[in-house]
Amino acid sequence: MLALLPVADVSAVNVVLSNDDGWAEINIRQFYDALTNSGLSVIISAPAENESGTGSSDATPTPLTEPCEYNSCPSGSPATGYNSSMPRFNYVNSYPVTSMRYGIQTLSPEFFGGAPDIAVAGFNVGANLGTTVLISGTVGAATEATKEGIPGIAFSGTTGSQTGYTSPLSLYETVYADLSTNVTNTLIASGKPYLPENMWLNVNFPAVSSSSCSSLSDFRFVLSRINTATSETANDVVTCDNGGRLPTETSVVDTDGCYASVSVGVATTKADANATEQAVVLGKLAGILSCLP
Repeated sequence: MLALLPVADVSAVNVVLSNDDGWAEINIRQFYDALTNSGLSVIISAPAENESGTGSSDATPTPLTEPCEYNSCPSGSPATGYNSSMPRFNYVNSYPVTSMRYGIQTLSPEFFGGAPDIAVAGFNVGANLGTTVLISGTVGAATEATKEGIPGIAFSGTTGSQTGYTSPLSLYETVYADLSTNVTNTLIASGKPYLPENMWLNVNFPAVSSSSCSSLSDFRFVLSRINTATSETANDVVTCDNGGRLPTETSVVDTDGCYASVSVGVATTKADANATEQAVVLGKLAGILSCLP
């Protein structure tokens, strides 16, 4: 491990990146590369092990009693650590929520000289749609960032399986990384505040294959809602001649034609935002949002 502290980077937009699949899963490394190549300053702060499905669980990090996932750190390693050749890759031997908080409160002051501008989680192995947000560690990490006062986005992709970072890249990893980076940079370009207070975004991508949905240009983003509305649910923002009711994210992702969903949620409850808050996001992401056919 390197003993020297990193030099703070105050010129770029600063990002904390976490997940629930673990710091050595290939998706987070590919997302890091895409974000960094787009000009953002990024640090990874993610679980040492696969912590999928742990929601908003939280616990004090503990030393490793077995190797990190994919043997990315040895048994007996400290509770938190980093790649000696890449200090921006950090593990936390605890849950996604704990990892995101560590990135914001501990790593960001060291690398950025203060709090990050935005936090992203994922992109997850598998979609996080509807009530799944309640148990998703990826969502847990994004909502924790929002509760810490940092705009948070959770990204999830339908295609893929748990894969170590040393494996050859697959098409879906490149496509999902590009899509996630596009949303992140579009939101950043909209100006601060990036999101309304206590709001987070849940973004889900449909399946990728060599014959369908194989490049960034194939996809369209659609503003959606997390949960199915009932007769008592207040109206959503009016867009796409929807009569005040957004499609569910599940229906968006299931629609033929490479449609990705973007839902606005309340961090403290993981429920849908109201029409006013949805309207803010609609305006900020207007340049990339489309309507379902």
